[in-house]
Amino acid sequence: PQQVETRGIVKRVRSGQRVQRLGYRIVLAPVSTGAGFMADGNIHVYSNLRGRALAGVRGDTSARSVCQQLNAELVSIAGHYRVAEDLPESYRNRPVHLYMQGEAMHFTALN
Repeated sequence: PQQVETRGIVKRVRSGQRVQRLGYRIVLAPVSTGAGFMADGNIHVYSNLRGRALAGVRGDTSARSVCQQLNAELVSIAGHYRVAEDLPESYRNRPVHLYMQGEAMHFTALN
């Protein structure tokens, strides 16, 4: 089995910051509007996601994103994008799990 690096971020990701790393991302602080990060694998944001989160950037369609509050400018899994205007209103400001099923991005409320 291939070992995947997991990195944690404990400070707020501020506007203008870009975090690009291999592996998985676990964020324990808010992601501000204008900030963004990318990961080869899964992204977990245990706070408010206002910026951009791109999971599975090398084409991993099994990558998933989880956030405590979905208010993102943009979310992406394996190159499939949704901008703020295209996010389902019923999932805004809620804990959400995002994943791909075929060519479609799906959203599941976590509470």
